[in-house]
Amino acid sequence: MSEDRPAPDLLPDALAAYRERFAAYLRSVRGLSPQTVRAYRGDVTALLQYLVESGHDDLATLDLPLLRGWLGTQHRNGHRRSTLARRVAAARAFTAWATRAGVLGSDPGPRLVAPRPQRALPVVLHPEQAAAALHAAQRGATEADPIALRDHAIVELLYATGIRVAELCGLDLSDLDTQRRLVRVLGKGAKERAVPYGLPAQRALLRWLEQGRPALAHPHSAAALFLGARGGRVDQRIIRTVVHDMVRAVPGAPDMGPHGLRHSAATHLLEGGADLRTVQELLGHATLATTQLYTHVTVERLKAIHDRSHPRS
Repeated sequence: MSEDRPAPDLLPDALAAYRERFAAYLRSVRGLSPQTVRAYRGDVTALLQYLVESGHDDLATLDLPLLRGWLGTQHRNGHRRSTLARRVAAARAFTAWATRAGVLGSDPGPRLVAPRPQRALPVVLHPEQAAAALHAAQRGATEADPIALRDHAIVELLYATGIRVAELCGLDLSDLDTQRRLVRVLGKGAKERAVPYGLPAQRALLRWLEQGRPALAHPHSAAALFLGARGGRVDQRIIRTVVHDMVRAVPGAPDMGPHGLRHSAATHLLEGGADLRTVQELLGHATLATTQLYTHVTVERLKAIHDRSHPRS
């Protein structure tokens, strides 16, 4: 059994109950995704197990030295900085909740320093590579193949909007406004935003809606915009395979999934003159700092072009 993810039944009942109340708070009050709740719950389980191993079974004894000791254990176990940063965020959220609930007299979480994650620049397609990949998907989309029509519409919409794969899977027919070329997206934290898309995506979507979707739909398909081969809502794994296959068909293009298309869309928007605030709104980033990562991508691409092209580079 991993030291970081102990079995839930290793915890005393009282601590396990606090963990479950915290998880319910994340779901119902903060509206976090099931994946985030699952990750935070696992991190808090590890924290509470460390508390028990340190000789405590009362949550009220959780203080800053114990938090730092737990984080040091995580670091010695070789976890990446990004993982440690997430676990610190989970611990801070937990101690803040426990303080508001009256379990902790004061909140030690804000004084727990997270290691700064080393953020690698995202790999993106060049505009010519993106165009070649989408053109290949368009050539394969025929009336006789509803799956190919769906796949073409999916990759066009992903690249046109930069939305997350989970957001795309959750789209319903009512979220699509073909008159104004807008899609209504429910993002992280249950925050809703409207994202525009262009004519190529519009044409692909209309072909899917008129020729592809009716061939796959059945009475139990409900209102899902994109369907799987058996008529249910399309699965994220299917979309990842579609994107990987599409990009792999372009010579010299880096392998990537749907998040790579999101990175590419953001980079191409900035290179085309869009301002950071607009791109932040389109992508649904909570902070501008996340969007600013793409400015480094565009600078690195400019430097690479300069090094290849300038006679005195």
